[in-house]
Amino acid sequence: RTILNFLVNSPKDTVFLKSVDASNICKTADKIFEMIDAVVEEVGEDNVVQVVTDNAANYKAAGEILMRKRNKLYWTPCATHCLDLMLKDLEKKISVHEETIPKGKKITTFIYSRTSLISILHHHTKNKDLVRPGATRFATSYLTLGCLYENKEAFIRM
Repeated sequence: RTILNFLVNSPKDTVFLKSVDASNICKTADKIFEMIDAVVEEVGEDNVVQVVTDNAANYKAAGEILMRKRNKLYWTPCATHCLDLMLKDLEKKISVHEETIPKGKKITTFIYSRTSLISILHHHTKNKDLVRPGATRFATSYLTLGCLYENKEAFIRM
């Protein structure tokens, strides 16, 4: 399923506006533009300074269309998504990363699928949890490896 979340950010807070189930919607730049433009219209163009999306080509093109239509708005790619793409490339290009990341995921999955191991882990790490890798976020893979390394002594004691 493809769910698009629309959030509004202001100096006070970030507020969830709505979600759109886009599973059955064609994800062309024009269609994405229409959805984003409708949200800008709903919020009010004078209240919008910037639109942030992921960095896929269709979102990038939609952002460019939006900036042409509404010349006071800026589109930018999500910095986190850009970093994730860079880390994904690193994982593919550096063989030790390609080998180590799946091992870290296996260790974490193994521990969290057994309640007795979770209890032992919490005992040896003073109730700290491990960062668990997400399905689509490559940064969490590196955070998981860092967490495993930081808790190396606890694993040895286990």
